[in-house]
Amino acid sequence: MRKQIGLAILTVAMCAVSARADLTSSLQSGTPDIKSAGPLAFGPDGVLFLSDPQSAAIFAIDTGDKSGKTVSTVNVAGLNEKVAAALGTDAKSVKINDLAVNPASGNIYLSVSRGNGPDAVPVLLKVDGAGAISEVSLKSAKFSKATLPNAPAGGNQRLESITDLAYVDGRVFVAGLSNEQFASKLRAIPFPFSNTDAGTSVEIYHGAHGAFETKSPVRTFVAFDIKGEQNLLAAYTCTPLVKFPVKALTPGSQLKGTTVAELGNRNRPIDMIVYKKDGKNFLLMANSSRGMMKITTEAIDSTPSIESKISDKAGLTYETIADMKDVVQLDKLNDTNAVVLIQNQDGKQDLKTVALP
Repeated sequence: MRKQIGLAILTVAMCAVSARADLTSSLQSGTPDIKSAGPLAFGPDGVLFLSDPQSAAIFAIDTGDKSGKTVSTVNVAGLNEKVAAALGTDAKSVKINDLAVNPASGNIYLSVSRGNGPDAVPVLLKVDGAGAISEVSLKSAKFSKATLPNAPAGGNQRLESITDLAYVDGRVFVAGLSNEQFASKLRAIPFPFSNTDAGTSVEIYHGAHGAFETKSPVRTFVAFDIKGEQNLLAAYTCTPLVKFPVKALTPGSQLKGTTVAELGNRNRPIDMIVYKKDGKNFLLMANSSRGMMKITTEAIDSTPSIESKISDKAGLTYETIADMKDVVQLDKLNDTNAVVLIQNQDGKQDLKTVALP
């Protein structure tokens, strides 16, 4: 009996190891044909999801960065200048498009454009706990690719084919625009990648505009559990916050979200994370003109949907974190800290570790 129990435990353990290994088993060695470097997201085991809006594609890349001492703090003054120096150019020719923390190591990954316009070269960089910057070589990398089937044809809309992404429980969720009449899309792409469907067309009521909208893309989103049900909380320009039940994301269908907050017009949300403080869940959102918002989620399951025009703000409430100004990128480092990229008036961008408020 003891031997049988032992064999059963060993079998379960081996299955668990096999399941973890399967996350990268679909990846093949080669050099990914990346044309642009957009939003980033990490999955388990050091797998990085790198979006390429110009190609309307998502690349899953095995970084191999899944062991070693976990980074607990990262601070780099003038990050953009140091990135430029590492790439042999000047700071004006470098744009940091996104950053993502690898939860397996704490190292920070940057999607970067070297140069300007359509000829800009995509680059993937890593920043370790000591602040050292290194390029992540994609030559002979292990990767796979998912291409979006109905992306906009070109121009600025093409660059918004992917506006944000996240890995949650075996799927890569992708926000952006399509070439359809109901252009705003949310997609749930199973990983390992196989076929990529047309996604779900999403509609929202925008209280500041007093209208339903189907062509404005989600700017940033997070996965959030509401009473045991997985939702995506999505923020749009001007600044409605909308919840979409994940189970309702059906390929080829149309879905109306629930607007749970209007957080102020003349503003563009930049980045958002969810975290727990004193036993309560909060959203932390960086914005173009309304500072850093700490948004309460306590009544998110009972907040009435906003379905009429409002003058400025309604629904979930927030406080502005005064000592977090000019943040242009944001990600969670661990349970108590976040990393932020701050845009200074002199043009320098500083990478800092800050306590979650």
